[in-house]
Amino acid sequence: MAIRQMIRQSLSPIKRATSPRTDVPKGHFAVYVGENEKRRFVIPVSYLNHPSFQDLLCLAEEEFGFDHPMGGLTIPCSEDFFIDLTSRLSRS
Repeated sequence: MAIRQMIRQSLSPIKRATSPRTDVPKGHFAVYVGENEKRRFVIPVSYLNHPSFQDLLCLAEEEFGFDHPMGGLTIPCSEDFFIDLTSRLSRS
């Protein structure tokens, strides 16, 4: 389990938020990810241009509309899937 956490924290440019702070670096935005327990990630705005990420946004719209229970954009997918997708996006 510790190795998995280290890998997640070392993924760049994904920045895993350690607390529900409101400070987000310029050019990034926060999303909440997870099917049951939601985790907060801060990711680059450039991901919005990728079709794969846009598919996730459509899923979020279908499930939540514009009423996101976490107070921010909530993406209804597994954390592992999200990390895998954003890792691929960071390499493209």
